[in-house]
Amino acid sequence: MAVVKANAYGHGAIDITRSLLRHGIPRFAVVSVDEGMALRQAGINAPIVVLGPLFAEQIADLLAHQLTPVVSDLGIMPVLSEAVRNLSTAYPFHIKVETGMGRLGLRMRDVDSLIQTFPPNGPLQIEGLMTHLADTDGMEDAATEEQLSTFRRIVQQIEQRGLRIPLIHATNSAGLIRFPHSHFSLVRPGIMLYGYHTLPKSVPAPALQPVLSLHTTVAQIRTVEPGGTVSYNRTFVAKRQSRIAVLPIGYADGYNRRLSNRGMVLVHGHRVPVVGLVCMDMMMVDVTAVPGTQVGDEVILIGRQGQEAIWADELAEWTDTIPYEVLCGIGPRVPRVYHAL
Repeated sequence: MAVVKANAYGHGAIDITRSLLRHGIPRFAVVSVDEGMALRQAGINAPIVVLGPLFAEQIADLLAHQLTPVVSDLGIMPVLSEAVRNLSTAYPFHIKVETGMGRLGLRMRDVDSLIQTFPPNGPLQIEGLMTHLADTDGMEDAATEEQLSTFRRIVQQIEQRGLRIPLIHATNSAGLIRFPHSHFSLVRPGIMLYGYHTLPKSVPAPALQPVLSLHTTVAQIRTVEPGGTVSYNRTFVAKRQSRIAVLPIGYADGYNRRLSNRGMVLVHGHRVPVVGLVCMDMMMVDVTAVPGTQVGDEVILIGRQGQEAIWADELAEWTDTIPYEVLCGIGPRVPRVYHAL
């Protein structure tokens, strides 16, 4: 079940989902009803599971677009059951159990109550049972093993009651690689689909390739004399005569303001520094060391140019975050252009 929430981690959910469908992926996961509706409205008919919380006012849209809810709170069940009461076939849903994430999920006693109150032959059909692993990319294995042990006990207790649930799923990208026994009958890769991982260095990582690059173009070249400043608050002061390239991209597009006077971009295959504060719509880089730079030249913020490369995990290191945030932060006004391989 490919996770395409958050606009497919910034990559564009509709086109990414279509591509994954062509590669035989049968099932997808989003976090909200709105995300699922967008895929349906784009003509995607594959099963779509909504991982996030469900509210009563969303149920009409959920049913109209044939989205599969994940129930993590018993309070929604009476409303959901009433909404599907007159359907000709049972409506599928997944149960989420809490095993250590400390977020959404039911305790085993709540699962028992749900099964007793809403039997398998009723208007709702239990299609899946899931949990969420909290520490698959941590330094130690113990917390994940404890979660998996708890989840297995819950699965066994349910099966001892004579109930067989088709889809049992727990693991994310890091868990898929690091804990093979966490696979059960379904896995939920997310970040690794896009070419990144957060595994600790002690765990051998697969040879993933990032699928996204972020490009812009030199809009203007300015000469700044020694002592001249660049951008708001004069945080960059030229120590030499400098050629400064203005780029039409900024933090509103997802290039983090914390990269001011810290980040690097690629121009003509060379790394050049970001200078001054990154603005909402523009940023500046020092191209003094790349004398051939002209207006219209391509600039790579994420990706490869010549022998050099800058990927989202490096930007994440510079801003003390994770590649997930870097990718998800790429704004909606940045066009996504897709190239078939």
